[in-house]
Amino acid sequence: MPTTALLVMDYQNSIVDRMGSPELLATATRAVDAARANGVRVLFVRVAFRPGFPEVAPANKAFGGIAARAGTGFDEAATAIHDAFGMREDDLLVTKRRVSAFTGSDLEVLLRGLGARHLVLAGIATSGVVLSTLRQAADLDFELTVLEDACADADPEVHRVLVEKVFPRQAEVTTTDAWVSSLAS
Repeated sequence: MPTTALLVMDYQNSIVDRMGSPELLATATRAVDAARANGVRVLFVRVAFRPGFPEVAPANKAFGGIAARAGTGFDEAATAIHDAFGMREDDLLVTKRRVSAFTGSDLEVLLRGLGARHLVLAGIATSGVVLSTLRQAADLDFELTVLEDACADADPEVHRVLVEKVFPRQAEVTTTDAWVSSLAS
């Protein structure tokens, strides 16, 4: 599957600690293991900023308060991809500066270089990185699959509405087990 890439988004320590669960982490890890075993490129996406947060405008509601809360310190451990995935040398790490995996990152250039046309999305939060990335990827004409059980949101009802009503307009929505089974066929 050289034209398929798995995007594992915002599974970084600080977000997993706040919004993840052992079941969610196990599901996403199963997707990563299956991708690796079947020749699907794995790209981990994290949100991170330079020391002092110069990319963050005070008017930005999502990130504006981060500089005040964090001061000038930058916590590399907080933005590191969770150890459960056992990042490998052939995995790619993308650092974004906003909610979408495309904004402020080199993701689109990497995907073009890899020849990827089909993106499989897993991420925390469904209403954040998954929604924003899905919308932008659809506008860029990528074929999309969302692993609904490898995504999570602080609000379960928002997650449900997105995976049942919104995402199917632009993506195939499936479970990790169903996607893993499709790789074997």
